[in-house]
Amino acid sequence: MPAVHQAAPSTASGMQAIPCEPLKPAPVPCSNKVMIRPATKADLPALLDIEARAFSGDRLSSRSFRHLLTKAHARTLIAEDDAGTILGYTSLLFHQGTWIARLYSLAVAPEARGKGLSRPLLDAAIEAARGEDCAVLRLEVREDNLAARHLYEKAGFRRFGVHESYYEDGERALRLEKSLAEAPRPTVRTLPYYAQTLDFTCGPSALMMAMRALDPASPLDRREELRLWREATTIFMTAGHGGCSAHGLALAAWRRGFEVEIFVNDDNALLLNSVRGTEKKEVVQLVHEDMVEQVEAAGIPVTRGVLGLSALVERVTAGEVPLVLVSTWRMAGEKQPHWIAVSDVDEHFVYVNDPTVYDDRTEGDSIRMPIARPEFERMARFGRGQQKAAVVIKGRRHQS
Repeated sequence: MPAVHQAAPSTASGMQAIPCEPLKPAPVPCSNKVMIRPATKADLPALLDIEARAFSGDRLSSRSFRHLLTKAHARTLIAEDDAGTILGYTSLLFHQGTWIARLYSLAVAPEARGKGLSRPLLDAAIEAARGEDCAVLRLEVREDNLAARHLYEKAGFRRFGVHESYYEDGERALRLEKSLAEAPRPTVRTLPYYAQTLDFTCGPSALMMAMRALDPASPLDRREELRLWREATTIFMTAGHGGCSAHGLALAAWRRGFEVEIFVNDDNALLLNSVRGTEKKEVVQLVHEDMVEQVEAAGIPVTRGVLGLSALVERVTAGEVPLVLVSTWRMAGEKQPHWIAVSDVDEHFVYVNDPTVYDDRTEGDSIRMPIARPEFERMARFGRGQQKAAVVIKGRRHQS
């Protein structure tokens, strides 16, 4: 997939087609002779011309621009002089179910460089993201593009990761983000990231991220992902391979020397009502009862209740990593149980590492994904019984 400038690797034509209301603000002056306004389909030839002259590779195609301007949940803004000449543009993407905006591209015509257009275009993109109630604005920039890196750093972007061999020529990208909160905190916590490789291994993948954050020697690979799944699975889910229970994940972490705690609001097997068939239900219940006995024998504390937001803040502040069962309905439009790892919490958002990389997003969108606090509370439950579950990974146990 082509990488674009200081932007995302996926082509615009591969983005999710989500209709949105067109942006209709008055043009914003960025100098005495230049205005920034929303782009229209009539601007396509000028945008393609800038693209061809501004970049030697990784260019956006006519099809990609058309998608950005007509179908994508996106905003494209242009800088235009008083003669109607388009001198630069910037494009943003917004994703359903997240509070992340992505700076997809920013370009200035060669003849307009050095005239101070990049910063006003970037500022306009930041305000457009705020206008969509986004929590963060993210982008990718070539590591060797020092001018662009300086622009973003001066605007308050900070590095949160890298992407190897991101561009056509093999150059890697730095991942940058800017908090759009009025008073962002000076420090944030980012967990190591691992993308699940199978539909049913979200629990092991979230657990690996938590253990790696607390112990850099913990494995972060597919062999460990499958090992953990075999230990933590309850055999059956609604169909196909089984998911992992809170007790199973806690036992897997405990066996690897970690101190853990379980929170459940129901003593029954997790998601039992979703399992099809009496025989399968009996198997899940038997596995659950066996895990409960193993948890008791190990002395793992189990709280019959909910890990609420205030407790979540306390655990994260203490350096612990909560794994929380959520429904994917609000993130992906599907009602599936799903484990995520909580990275951080602030006044407005819960930040999570989601093991799933969704089709219309990149891996970076699943790292420190911001979810509004009220939305997170609605997501952190599943099924008709509104079952809630969390496993808190606290760090290595002290050996006596």
